[in-house]
Amino acid sequence: MWRQDDNGNRFEVARLRSHAKACLQEQIFTDCGHKQTDWVELA
Repeated sequence: MWRQDDNGNRFEVARLRSHAKACLQEQIFTDCGHKQTDWVELA
């Protein structure tokens, strides 16, 4: 799972064992109102 901050910097924020868990975590971050952009990429 990756995040891009307000300055355009990209960071890996988590490695999860399944795509479903990664998507769930991404949704949790989005629902919390984070300003950053989060996304899931398959390894």
